Amino acid sequence: MRRAISRLKPVWLLPVLLGVTLGVLGVLGAVPDFVRSVPSMVLLVVIALGALLSGVHPKADEHEPHVMASPVRGRWAALNTPGQQLPSHGSRFLGQYAAVDILQPTTAATPAKVRKAWRGSLPQEYPSFGAPVYAMAPGVVTRTWSRSRDHQARNTWQALLYMMTIEGALRTLGGQRAIIGNHVIVHHDDGTAAVYAHLRTGSVVVGVGQRVDAGDPLGQVGNTGNTSEPHLHVHLMDRANPNAAAGLKMTWANIARPGEIEPSLAEIAKEPAENAVLSMPRNGEIFEA
Repeated sequence: MRRAISRLKPVWLLPVLLGVTLGVLGVLGAVPDFVRSVPSMVLLVVIALGALLSGVHPKADEHEPHVMASPVRGRWAALNTPGQQLPSHGSRFLGQYAAVDILQPTTAATPAKVRKAWRGSLPQEYPSFGAPVYAMAPGVVTRTWSRSRDHQARNTWQALLYMMTIEGALRTLGGQRAIIGNHVIVHHDDGTAAVYAHLRTGSVVVGVGQRVDAGDPLGQVGNTGNTSEPHLHVHLMDRANPNAAAGLKMTWANIARPGEIEPSLAEIAKEPAENAVLSMPRNGEIFEA
């Protein structure tokens, strides 16, 4: 039942979008007369039902982490990781139960996480931007998108506020592309599927129906979709449709963990929760692949 409801997520988001639109029109005093003729209780019930059903997500049975190859090479740091807690991103939305975000360690030239400025930093200023992304397991590409633009980092106070309120809400209502930006989805031979998100504009080098092996290049790290700075978001699912998928735990077999913490992420580098995937790096932890 959960999966059937979740599969229709774009439908359930329509009443939520209606509620947001009516709220804006109400503030402007521009609600159409035909809408005013509808009983307020009916509108409230429809909007509330949409919000309720859009929050229904499938759950996988308890399982051991699936062993995958790392999607990157070199030194990287993890955040919002299942090595810290589950759900790693605070939600099961779009199969993200055990998703992980990774970025390259900062250098002296890397922009600050938050700075006083009118505009955010350019994505080209970050070391992660343009880094190659590789397939974690053999399978067939089922979906790609590479036309969303790389936007500026959300590293000013006003940009962060905008991202966490207006932009975040609009992207949620906008659907998968608005959230994950440029992406590749690979359906693996073992039945699992992986999402590689926030890729650089025009960088995707595979097409739908193409077979890939573990280690084959897919694209490059970018700053598209719902992201504050260039990084790779990747998660594993039990099927290739994120709307109907349950998130799955994974671990990377070919990484080393030297025990270092990325200084810019030190504040979130806490002891893992009891349900964390301990074979994955925790928040702020540097790993090498």
